[in-house]
Amino acid sequence: MAAAPPPLGVSLVHPAQRRLTHPPGIPQSGDMASQSPVVTPTAPASPLGQPIAIAVLAAVAAALAMLWLLGDLAIAAGALATGLIVAGGIASAVRFARQAPATEAVIDWSVARALAAASPDALAVTDRSGRLVCANDAYEALFGEFPTPPNLAVGDAGIAALGAAGRAAWRDGSASAPGLTGEAGQIDVSVTRAGDDMLVWRFAADPAKASGSDLAEAIAGATGDRLAAAGIMTVLVTPEGRVRAANRVFRLRAMGHEEAAIDGRDFARFLVTDGAGRIRFEREGDDAVPLRLVEVPLLDGDGAPILIALLDEEGGAIAAPVVGGSAASQIHALVSLLPFGLALVGRDGRLVHMNDAFVQAVGVKVAAPPLYPGDIVVREDKAPLADAIRRFGGGAQHSADMTVRLADRPDEAIALTLTGARGLGDAAVLIGLKDSGEEGKLKRQVAQATKMQAVGQLAGGVAHDFNNILTAIIGHCDLMLMRHTPGDSDYDDIQQVRINSNRAASLTRQLLAFSRQQTLRPQVLQLPDIISEVSNLLKRLLGETVALEVRHGRSLGSVRADPGQLEQVVVNLAVNARDAMLAANPSGGGTVTIETLAISASQVRQMDDEVLPVGDYSALRISDTGTGIPADVLPKIWEPFFTTKEVGKGTGLGLSTVYGIIKQSGGYIFAESPPGGGAVFTIFLPVHAAAPAAKPAPLAARPKADTWGTGLVLLVEDEDMVRAVAERALVRQGYTVIAAENGEAALELLETCERPDLLISDVVMPSMDGPTMVRHVRERYPDLPILFMSGYAEEQLRKSIDLDNVAFLPKPFSVQQLAEAARDVLAAK
Repeated sequence: MAAAPPPLGVSLVHPAQRRLTHPPGIPQSGDMASQSPVVTPTAPASPLGQPIAIAVLAAVAAALAMLWLLGDLAIAAGALATGLIVAGGIASAVRFARQAPATEAVIDWSVARALAAASPDALAVTDRSGRLVCANDAYEALFGEFPTPPNLAVGDAGIAALGAAGRAAWRDGSASAPGLTGEAGQIDVSVTRAGDDMLVWRFAADPAKASGSDLAEAIAGATGDRLAAAGIMTVLVTPEGRVRAANRVFRLRAMGHEEAAIDGRDFARFLVTDGAGRIRFEREGDDAVPLRLVEVPLLDGDGAPILIALLDEEGGAIAAPVVGGSAASQIHALVSLLPFGLALVGRDGRLVHMNDAFVQAVGVKVAAPPLYPGDIVVREDKAPLADAIRRFGGGAQHSADMTVRLADRPDEAIALTLTGARGLGDAAVLIGLKDSGEEGKLKRQVAQATKMQAVGQLAGGVAHDFNNILTAIIGHCDLMLMRHTPGDSDYDDIQQVRINSNRAASLTRQLLAFSRQQTLRPQVLQLPDIISEVSNLLKRLLGETVALEVRHGRSLGSVRADPGQLEQVVVNLAVNARDAMLAANPSGGGTVTIETLAISASQVRQMDDEVLPVGDYSALRISDTGTGIPADVLPKIWEPFFTTKEVGKGTGLGLSTVYGIIKQSGGYIFAESPPGGGAVFTIFLPVHAAAPAAKPAPLAARPKADTWGTGLVLLVEDEDMVRAVAERALVRQGYTVIAAENGEAALELLETCERPDLLISDVVMPSMDGPTMVRHVRERYPDLPILFMSGYAEEQLRKSIDLDNVAFLPKPFSVQQLAEAARDVLAAK
């Protein structure tokens, strides 16, 4: 560089520097500052006489030769004239060639000098051979000297990117290399070809980061000390919420020591808020003076750090009304005290005020509060929300509701109410949360649970009445089959009626399972044993095109459940997975995976699930490789009669049955559909502390003749058709039967007849139910055996039938099952 830099911000490279020599016609150091460069010819002039003399002599020689050969003086004179003309042409050409450099165009650098001085970016010019021609002062300030592009201090990858950009600019006319990392931070580089001989390089450093570094040094230095002396705590926070710099008073209040290392710490960790929304330092406790947090918008850009100033709040409560203050201050104080989520938006679209309920509902971060309402919602909802705010800010009279999704919780939608807010100071629009935070989530959960409970009660009532009808149908079929043998013309028809009745009975059992009213026989068991029992059946059900993978975890705890019902759950989920994969790919293919897992209480605590209580669980996970469950269908899959299968291919009770069985067993079931994957069903069953009980030995098969018996049976049933079937069935087995249509009639019969050997009664009857009647009967006959029968589940009736020497027979039942139950009760007497 020259000793004195040229004016107007243009620096030229010193010609003495190596590898930076200038091509002819390019100004060197100091030339731009003084005058426009003019290239003056410096080559020595050659005399013109020599070529002219040669031409004259040649002309004379040619004329003499012509005269000697031809003897014609006229021809010789013509040859002499021609030679002289050629000599004159040569002389003119030589003179013109010597005078040409004097007419070369003058290069005017004044415009380039002004543009380079006005540009805030670093500029450099290189020629075709890659030499640096010139650069401005910003280039020297950015790199500390005058290196030649692309050999800059931007790392090996940056140098390679610059080289590629230069070659692309020579070829295409322009190129760029954004995001290079140098000593001054990130640099964006653009290269433009100027004419055919030069490249113009432009280097734009990230102003936010550069100024952020200067600001960090100022806050941690003397500037921060002066602010601290005025009682202002300052801290520079990155967009991620990490402390980049802080003055001494903030370090003292936040960490207890002025020289504490605070860089990189989470800013929000130093602060806590109370129920009233007041902010305090965590280490100072609840009795400390509240703080006022002010964000100072000094820097722009997405990656720019945030300057935050903290002041001790005078008077303590930030939400207290301002006595004698402005109307806007009093309105803000009043809004802060309301328990509903409210926010005020100014005429410029910025958030003027948010009360504590709004802040907690939308999850606003203290370190980086939003400037606009659109900052709290997902990208798709920004434009509709901004349009609505603009419309109400412009004078719309009526309020409007809209549903948006929060940026930090995109899967959860909230409802906003927008109203014009004229007369509220700076505010123009009032935003209210109709359904906010945990309260709204609990409301939705309660509504869903109430709906499921109501549907369950309806299903249980329908199943009870339907079971009475099926009991009569199945019983009459059994009685008819006793009179017909295989081969009779009516035998097959009766058998078909009985088979379809049993199918209908299975549907009622599914309804009872969904309503959690079915009869369970729980046992202490291990999940791998259940999977082993049902795996062979699953392989046949899934078919050859669907693979089955089974994985068992370690240290699984025992669970208490009905093994038969649990097998039904596994089969149902696996078959659903098969159907879903075949529907997506009719040619076949896919995998169903069954896993057993041990889930500890600590793992449940890390899940932070609001539904699943903390405890030890044995989990069963069933997943497939299908297309998954659509998001709009996922919340409805547990509802009865809801199905996505074609008409006639599903009852819609499969998953509702699974849900009821797991809930009645004290467990939890969750359905997920990860993006790009299949459906995943996870079942959590509480670990049972007791050891697994030994499986009961199967009863030896008894001959059919054992169902025959003797004795007096009192039959009480309010349904005429069921009473008739049961009476005929018992009489055919050898019993003497007296029947009554309700409990009161049965008590009247007992007054006139002898002591019965067995009392068979329905549980739910009008006027007097079965348990009430039994208590009256036991006063007279304390040891009388009782057999209850009902279309409701035993679990639902357990409290009312919890009596000694009582057995239970669920409806619908066959003639054989009724005879066996009566025999077993009498045998146990």
